[in-house]
Amino acid sequence: MIPVKQREFERIVDEEGLTYFYLYTPMCGTCQLASKMLTIVEEAIPSLEINKIDLNYIPDYAKKWEVESVPCLIVYDEKSVKDRIYAFQSVDYLFRYFKQQ
Repeated sequence: MIPVKQREFERIVDEEGLTYFYLYTPMCGTCQLASKMLTIVEEAIPSLEINKIDLNYIPDYAKKWEVESVPCLIVYDEKSVKDRIYAFQSVDYLFRYFKQQ
């Protein structure tokens, strides 16, 4: 995953097409597990790039995007949220999800 800071995050939101954002908080144990799962999926799909950002640094976007909890994977395209994943069920589930995109 690609860790991004707030300024870089805002640039990505403004400029790019289909983008994945993994939103987490540092003290979240479930977030740490989800991060490991996403790292495995990224290794299995070399073309996949997921941007990782601490939700504490983007509270305005959390509200705008209606983020209900962490961990959260945001599928962002054409300047809007296309999908949100809160339940990181398994590596296989995530692998199949990204392959369908």
